[in-house]
Amino acid sequence: MQLASGMLLVATPALQDPNFVDTVVLLLDVSDEGALGVVLNRPSQVLVADVLEPWRDVVAEPEVLFRGGPVGTDGALALASLRDPQDPPVGWRPVAGLLGMVDLDTPTELVDGTLAAMRVFAGYAGWGVGQLDGEVEEGSWYVVTGEVGDAFRDDPGCLRRDVMRRQPGMLAWHVNRPVDPDLN
Repeated sequence: MQLASGMLLVATPALQDPNFVDTVVLLLDVSDEGALGVVLNRPSQVLVADVLEPWRDVVAEPEVLFRGGPVGTDGALALASLRDPQDPPVGWRPVAGLLGMVDLDTPTELVDGTLAAMRVFAGYAGWGVGQLDGEVEEGSWYVVTGEVGDAFRDDPGCLRRDVMRRQPGMLAWHVNRPVDPDLN
């Protein structure tokens, strides 16, 4: 499957990097210069209200920062879905379909009422030219189609399992695949 913004990377059991074990990554940008995404299923204990107070009433439950990846963890990215695709707010950058990024420097009153959901991520996952393609080829990631709701689930701990279960054919069976199937 071709890598593109809006696609999901689901960590395979072979991926043992502690930054990505059992993760689901939403690709935000894929270009000739590399790829960038955020881990969707790693909530932290830090409340958004404690670090970005103006956004406290805008973010979806759970109202915590998510650990978006190992790069740039001192910064934050906001992922959101639009209520109306014809009415994007100031500071909006589209990713795929109704999904996009919101500039956290935008005054919240300019965004109020335009978003169906929003989540804030501390850090991101990044890959240089050809790096992610290599990881996919070596079997570290399943590349699957994402759905808008994947990014805003109340229960992000079940996201990996649920994404894999909805895949067609044999891919759905991999939800329970051990690291070394020969030992099964």
